[in-house]
Amino acid sequence: MSPFDVSHAGSLPRSPELIAANDARSFADDGFTLERTPEFDELLTAAVVELVQRQVDLGVTIPGDGEFGKAMTSAVDYGAWWSYSFQRVAGLSLTEHTIFTQEPVRSEPGAVRLTSFPDRRDWTRFHDAYTDSASGISTGNTATPFPSTTGPLSYVGQSAIASDIANLKAGLEAAGVSDGFLTSLSPGSGARIHNDHYATEEEHIWAWAEVMREEYTAIVDAGLTVQIDDPSIAENWDQINPEPTIEDYRAFTRIRVEALNWAIRDLPRDQVRFHLCWGSWHGPHTTDIEFRHIIDLMLEIDAGSYSFEAGNVRHAHEWKLWKDVALPAGKRIAPGVVSHATNVVEHPELVADRLDAFASLVGAENVIASTDCGLGGRIHPQIAEAKLQALGEGARIAAARRG
Repeated sequence: MSPFDVSHAGSLPRSPELIAANDARSFADDGFTLERTPEFDELLTAAVVELVQRQVDLGVTIPGDGEFGKAMTSAVDYGAWWSYSFQRVAGLSLTEHTIFTQEPVRSEPGAVRLTSFPDRRDWTRFHDAYTDSASGISTGNTATPFPSTTGPLSYVGQSAIASDIANLKAGLEAAGVSDGFLTSLSPGSGARIHNDHYATEEEHIWAWAEVMREEYTAIVDAGLTVQIDDPSIAENWDQINPEPTIEDYRAFTRIRVEALNWAIRDLPRDQVRFHLCWGSWHGPHTTDIEFRHIIDLMLEIDAGSYSFEAGNVRHAHEWKLWKDVALPAGKRIAPGVVSHATNVVEHPELVADRLDAFASLVGAENVIASTDCGLGGRIHPQIAEAKLQALGEGARIAAARRG
């Protein structure tokens, strides 16, 4: 038996049938909520059940629903992890100004503010590469319009999260597996949309915390693990112009940590997993903040395990931080040991080597083999499956090395 559990960061490639079914769905009057039909729900359930079995067959011991309940269409190759929330939160509407259309925002010492997405430092530094279709890098398309907060926020996704829970539990039962996870948006990431209602950014973040707590609670009450997706903790660094001081950024980030801790208060720690990444888009990422500046902030989040990028070439060296950073007792890490950022499939021996490196520092029992970020929409389904297979094989090799 492998001492390593095997999981992944959430999103997996949708089947052509599910993508076509999402394409066929109609928008409601608000312009961004997708309507559901009994026929679509039946197809979705069958797709999740089949997906869970495939994960188990590939060696995944903690499978998810692939985020299949979060609509991804042929016109979008990322973003459903975030935009799904727009269909589950009231108080949003389409306006002329969004994070993609607003004017660039400049920060000052002691007054850090997020700028518009097109004004990100990575995207502007490599503007020619991002706008050259032959460059091989992209930020994806946006099928679902990004709304703004225009009224008091409230959670209206009860039926949607109930569907996600039922579908995953049906898949787990059919595959004979007891543990599974669903992803859910963090307050800090939710609050990155344009705010036209709350008096301050902090009020906006805390409103998202109150709203998303209902989804977190529903997932853990169902006996599942909630993975809270929060690239904002690391990715926001690139969305601040000019580059702030580390001290200012940490103060800016701590508000988001505190709001999240409030939202997960009293939830069973072993059913809460936190996912940190530097943004899943294919690009240079030279403006990523170094993990050493925020690893302690991540550990302040009262989760039972932490998922983070460790396989892509911008962050693969940072496993060494755990030589000096103590993992709190009773907690686990889920480092990415295969990456979403390359079509090259990692050799299982490399996967095993990466797992060994982490295990040597925090203990094999505290390491979950995982992916850097979601594979859905970032690489071809055949390559995604090969990467999951390499992940499972690598975990078995690492286990065998321990006898």
